[in-house]
This record gives sequence, C-alpha cells and structure tokens, in this order.
Amino acid sequence: MGISYDGIGEWCATFGCGKVKEGDVVKVSANGSADVCGAGDSFCGVVRAIARDGKACSVQLGGLVRVPYSGETAPAVGWNLLAADGNGGVSVVTSGGHSYLAVEVDTTGKTMTIML
Repeated sequence: MGISYDGIGEWCATFGCGKVKEGDVVKVSANGSADVCGAGDSFCGVVRAIARDGKACSVQLGGLVRVPYSGETAPAVGWNLLAADGNGGVSVVTSGGHSYLAVEVDTTGKTMTIML
C-alpha cells in the first residue's frame, strides 16, 4: 500500500495570470493576478490549471502539494525555510523565505510534498 497526499486540504482560487505553467510556484503580482517568482521570492501557492485562453489560472493556496526543488541543500522531512528558485520550484534558504512543513522528500525525483 502506497501513501498518497494528493488533494488533502487542497483549496484553490482563480487569478489572472502572466506566463505561468501548471506546477509553478507563484506570487500575487497585482490585484487579482498571479505570476512567476524570481529566485528568492516568497511564494503563495502552486498553479493547478490554466484557462484555455491563458488569461486565468487556478492557484492552490492551501493543503498539501508536491513541488520540485533545486539547490545545493536538499530539504528534509519536517520544517524547512523555503523560497522560490526562479525556475518554477523551490529551494532551501538560510534567510528570507517562509517555513513550510515537508511531509515527504524524494531526493531522486527532486520533489517534496509541503503544506501550504
């Protein structure tokens, strides 16, 4: 039996969007708009879906979500200080960022499941 965290506590909101793609961590960039994060930016959620016309997206703002990570320091299960890596994922930082609970870390796939 495998363990899955998909959908636990998930809730989303619709935003206008810039050049985001599904799975990107994003920030609120203006009233009612979400956009890509630069390296070191704080993020508010993860893009779950994009409208056909590309002008709106559904952003997961709460619950458990799997995100890609990069950087020299691998995250650990438990609390991690994270910020956007500038490539749609996250990285462990020593200052800035926010603390997120990681319930699963896949060092082979370079992904982690965090609580937003």
